[in-house]
Amino acid sequence: MNIFAVIILAAIIIDFTLGIISNRLNLSALTKELPDEFSNVYDEGTYAKSQEYTRVGTKFGFITGTFDLILLLVFWFAGGFNWLDQWARGFEFGVIGTGLIFIGALIIAKMIISMPFSIYSTFVIEERFGFNKTTAKTFASDRIKGLLLSIVIGAPLLAGIIAFFEFGGTWAWLYAWLAVTAFSLVMQYIAPTWIMPIFNKFTPLEEGELRQAIEAYAEKVDFPLQGIYVIDGSKRSAKSNAFFTGFGKNKRIALFDTLIENHTTEELVAVLAHEIGHYKKKHIVKNMTISILHTGIMFALLSIFLQVPALFDAFYMEEMSVYAGLLFFGLLYSPVETILGIGMQVMSRKHEYEADAFAANTIEEKEEMVNVLKKLSKDNLSNLTPHPFYVFLNYSHPPALQRIEAIREL
Repeated sequence: MNIFAVIILAAIIIDFTLGIISNRLNLSALTKELPDEFSNVYDEGTYAKSQEYTRVGTKFGFITGTFDLILLLVFWFAGGFNWLDQWARGFEFGVIGTGLIFIGALIIAKMIISMPFSIYSTFVIEERFGFNKTTAKTFASDRIKGLLLSIVIGAPLLAGIIAFFEFGGTWAWLYAWLAVTAFSLVMQYIAPTWIMPIFNKFTPLEEGELRQAIEAYAEKVDFPLQGIYVIDGSKRSAKSNAFFTGFGKNKRIALFDTLIENHTTEELVAVLAHEIGHYKKKHIVKNMTISILHTGIMFALLSIFLQVPALFDAFYMEEMSVYAGLLFFGLLYSPVETILGIGMQVMSRKHEYEADAFAANTIEEKEEMVNVLKKLSKDNLSNLTPHPFYVFLNYSHPPALQRIEAIREL
């Protein structure tokens, strides 16, 4: 094993170990006593059910994570990457075609191997706790559509990246960065109208009390409201959510039908106010800017390591290639990605507090925000007492109790 193999192996094991530690701490933080703040929403049975949901999900995550780790290590040290590379080269489709076969084979194999876990999670765990609404037909359709989109959209992008680094010379990383940035911006623009409707039905919110209340609020805070849509989330799950997507003329605010069913008009306006808060505080632009800069740095580093034979030796490769280098650099870069990911989680939690504050300060009664957070926690069986270390590593949103306390302190 050379130094690259040692670094990558250590990073994988450390990441896995941190996951085990944080999960154990999270389970140990579960308490039988319901926090007083939620006593008017939860009953004893629902609270016990939410804790059991956390336990079951954690144990299942440990099983899948352990399986994935063992699979990767066996494939790696058995020389699987080199075998796959030689097999892909046997088609003699050139460097780009070979790269697509190499990466595509890995993606399809991973999808097939993980399928039983996805089926169990959806049709056993989610079904047990009353969330699953997905039919076998919808489940299969989602996977087929996802695969087709990967071929239609992902394959040309991957081919372009391989071509840039193969033929672009010294400034290949810059060309690839610009191309990926342009691609990301275009996808942000077209995804709400062309791609997301492939999976879900978006129906304009009908005229009535809720729409009038939303439009009145949007006018009050000077938000350019292009479209309010109801998404058929109940097609797959009983969980509730809302999100803001797109930009320019294609901005969309989507409310799950399950959310509308379980909340009052005032609470739904509070949910919308939170999403508008993200827009007003420029969180979307900030996240996009950081993502673009991160991609540029990553491509610049990639251009250096693609020239290092030792990186390929670490995976027992007989020949160097751009497409295999993309994968191996991703594994080498994973410690940096983990640290950046934690930083992004910290920033995301900060943004959630800011969006909550914006909503609480602009709706008629900030207590509606509190009511929403309580109901969503109950409806989604959220863990009300997560361990701080688990939150630090994994949460993009602050725990509901901390969000409520912050709102109350405004």
